Amino acid sequence: MDAATIQAMIEQGLPGAQATVSGDDGVHFEAEVVAEQFAGKLPLARHRLVYATLGNLMGGAIHALALKTHTPAEVAARR
Repeated sequence: MDAATIQAMIEQGLPGAQATVSGDDGVHFEAEVVAEQFAGKLPLARHRLVYATLGNLMGGAIHALALKTHTPAEVAARR
């Protein structure tokens, strides 16, 4: 598994999302995902949305995925 594939899967599964994924060992990854779909959702619900885009790869080909999830408004507020 590689970071580019995970990024593409997340962005395809959450239309309009922007994902940045890193991880060099092929099983442990970190991702920052910005998506409008996160609005009004608690962190656990946001993470579940991302995990759903990866399906059965979670716990298999992807051993661990550390997530940071934001809405576009949250990102804009930080600037």
